[in-house]
Amino acid sequence: MGMGVLNNLFPQLDFDRYQQTEIYEMMTDNPVVFFILAVIIAPIMEECLFRSLIKPSQNEILVFICSWILFVSLAFIPPEANIILKYSLLLLSVFIIFLFLKSVIPENKMKKLQYQLHKYHRFIWIISAVIFGYVHVWNYVSGFEFNFILFILIFPRIIAGYFFGRLKIQNKELYWPMLLHAMNNGIVVLISSKAEEITDIFL
Repeated sequence: MGMGVLNNLFPQLDFDRYQQTEIYEMMTDNPVVFFILAVIIAPIMEECLFRSLIKPSQNEILVFICSWILFVSLAFIPPEANIILKYSLLLLSVFIIFLFLKSVIPENKMKKLQYQLHKYHRFIWIISAVIFGYVHVWNYVSGFEFNFILFILIFPRIIAGYFFGRLKIQNKELYWPMLLHAMNNGIVVLISSKAEEITDIFL
């Protein structure tokens, strides 16, 4: 549905090349798993990765470190592994790492780092929004590629990242952008799952 709208707006550009085939296949074949990944796991994980350093508490700095450890670890786990077991073991491991880091990093070092992150929060806010948008390029391509079409496709994610960051600054808690992110993904999943029915109404 989204690609159809873009094709109508920009008929000279080849958007069909960037169909999210694997995502739509998972949505069709494993809707419950897809819902858990898109509406629960992804918002929590991505907000920890990209918003935890925006005016952070000391615990959020550790959450940032642990979330990237978790993210990198996912690359070494077979995709066919049981999703519940996989994330349960990873979260337990990350929680242990969090407690370890909290006990070994001196508080004065954390306060100095926290001060610097607060001082440059606007820069971190904008850069995190851009990076957040860019990583979604891999929803459309498997390698390192970037062009005008991909920029159009990820631009809404950059804007979303901007507002997620703004919500974090205004409310000073990471769970608020997580909730907004989950609501955004939930709406997208709902619309995507009903795309054919919606198209039939307007065509």
